Amino acid sequence: MNIIITITVTALVVLYAGLFKAKKALLPLTLIGLLTSLAFVVTSWNTNQTYYGMMQMDNFALAFAGLAIIGTFFIFLLTQNYFAANSENIAEYFTLMLFALTGIVIMVSYKNMSMLFIGVEIMSVALYILAGIRKNNFASNEAALKYFLMGAFSTGFLLFGITLIYGATASFDLDAINKYLVENPQQVSPLFYPGVILLLVGLCFKIGAAPFHFWTPDVYEGAPTWVTTFMSTVVKTAGFAAILRLFSDTFAPLHDFWLPPLMVIVCLTLFIGNVTALFQKNFKRMLAYSSISHAGYLLFSLVSLTASSMNNVLVYAAAYTFASIIAFGVLILVKQKTGNDNFESFNGLGKRNPFAAFALTVAMLSLAGIPLTAGFIGKYLMFLNVMHDYHFYLVAFAILNALVGFYYYFKVIVAMYFKEGAEVELETPVQYKVVLALSLIITVFLGIYPAVILNLI
Repeated sequence: MNIIITITVTALVVLYAGLFKAKKALLPLTLIGLLTSLAFVVTSWNTNQTYYGMMQMDNFALAFAGLAIIGTFFIFLLTQNYFAANSENIAEYFTLMLFALTGIVIMVSYKNMSMLFIGVEIMSVALYILAGIRKNNFASNEAALKYFLMGAFSTGFLLFGITLIYGATASFDLDAINKYLVENPQQVSPLFYPGVILLLVGLCFKIGAAPFHFWTPDVYEGAPTWVTTFMSTVVKTAGFAAILRLFSDTFAPLHDFWLPPLMVIVCLTLFIGNVTALFQKNFKRMLAYSSISHAGYLLFSLVSLTASSMNNVLVYAAAYTFASIIAFGVLILVKQKTGNDNFESFNGLGKRNPFAAFALTVAMLSLAGIPLTAGFIGKYLMFLNVMHDYHFYLVAFAILNALVGFYYYFKVIVAMYFKEGAEVELETPVQYKVVLALSLIITVFLGIYPAVILNLI
């Protein structure tokens, strides 16, 4: 609970600092607040505390909350030189993102489905505003409107699903719902089944899994890149943690019921994400579609429920988060210089800025799943997970899709090292260098020593 209180208080302090025009204090205050909340994550490890029967701060919640906080910390460091000198909305950016992070911590630690709904809504409302915070930008307005409409639609599914589950079990508590399923394996209420499907649909909207992904490319492209980075990494990680807590534990007795629709979602997500990413000319849209495909790989953890499913997701989410932060960080630098985010903008980057090009190369290799990177370990663990139940056809399908992924990730590397570009000097601020270097080290380190977090939960 201290984690949530710290982040919320930090958001309010930053908002007041913005009202008093203390722009230079915004980032230090935010980083101090995040470091304090991270310290609470560390000190709360192995305590497994339950708050009012509504939230459970076990190691699962702390691990994902810690990853979300570190990811957000890195993303805030990317704000150096991001905002125009005369920008008036910096405090609002910071505050809304901190409020979204508050919702995320609630999402990864809920013990009662009403808290799941509250966490999702706190996060979503903040993101609706952030997506459209550039009021004079048409693409940003379009992104906000689409995100709001699709988000409201998915909330309806989520809420209706929760209602049906409550109608069947007379409880919102996850333990009580699980006990109901265990004690009544042959007499589950007819209300329960559509409730599970509606919850699955509502949560798949949030993580951008197909066929509920239509908002993803437009919202990712239209939202400010800084916000897109947050949505693509921290928000997606939180969504998977929320799904995992519900389906790998509470709904596990009904695994045979919700597995077929999940398999359809996994196959569609892999195929649509990879094939559409293949034809993109815009780097940001390519990352958006590839994020859809990564959602498919992450859903492998639910196909076969094993004791290591949660740890596997944590490793994959960490690998994806830090590789994506590098990709979006370099994209911000390139776009600030060239004015666009097409693949051509990266031509010759290897000569103009060798460090940024090298970091982006490692990130692309990790996202593609090349050995010695964290992305390879993540994919390996996911494939190993489904092999547990002998889903050979699914692994074969995923490998074919991974081969497609190689092509569009390597297009970026080819552009950077084998194509001539404009001789524009690319400046890398100090904070960007720190973020890129740390993300690079983590990506390689986890690729060689995954055991550091493999048995964390």
